[in-house]
Amino acid sequence: MSDDRPANADEALARLMEGNTRFVRGEPRFARQSATTLSEMVMGQHPFATILGCSDSRVPPELLFDANFGDLFIIRVAGNVMSPEVSGSLQYAGTHLQTQLFMVLGHEGCGAVQAALAAKFQRAQERSHIQALLRNIIPGLEDVGPELPPQQMMERAVESNIRWSMRQILETAEGRARMAEGRVKLVGAVYEIATGRVLHRLDEVLAGNTGRRGFC
Repeated sequence: MSDDRPANADEALARLMEGNTRFVRGEPRFARQSATTLSEMVMGQHPFATILGCSDSRVPPELLFDANFGDLFIIRVAGNVMSPEVSGSLQYAGTHLQTQLFMVLGHEGCGAVQAALAAKFQRAQERSHIQALLRNIIPGLEDVGPELPPQQMMERAVESNIRWSMRQILETAEGRARMAEGRVKLVGAVYEIATGRVLHRLDEVLAGNTGRRGFC
């Protein structure tokens, strides 16, 4: 667990991205854990960021942000979708852990998003519980049309799905209240599996703008 917690959401975001830079360079600080570190965990947790990410085995947030034990509160579900259980976990992070930075982390080539596209445009059918998952994704794909080339369609769908989860967070009464306080920051990010980089921050959705800008 880091000795000093970031003072605000912007510092927390900077710390995440510094960790991703170390990860991409192959220079992680937290490759091994000592018995002392593990014993400190018994005292409680004080994460500096909450991440809603995909269950994909290739996208472990602790590694790609080079974070230590106790640094991140992570919720993982296929397609980084919202559900009552996810909402409850986010609420717990904000209320009891008081994390100021919340990130929705998607990734290139997301299988859940790909399946949602197949269900939307090809009427593909999955098993019942997978279908229920896809029904949480499809409403966020309104701006994704069948005329797009496959790669562009997938890229846009991944970003649209991230924005959809962000929008659902913001539309809750608590989400609106926390953002109005100006203390909590919500961002979206896309992880590039081939390079290890977190490519984009999609925070303009907070103002209703669907543009994007790069992490730097």
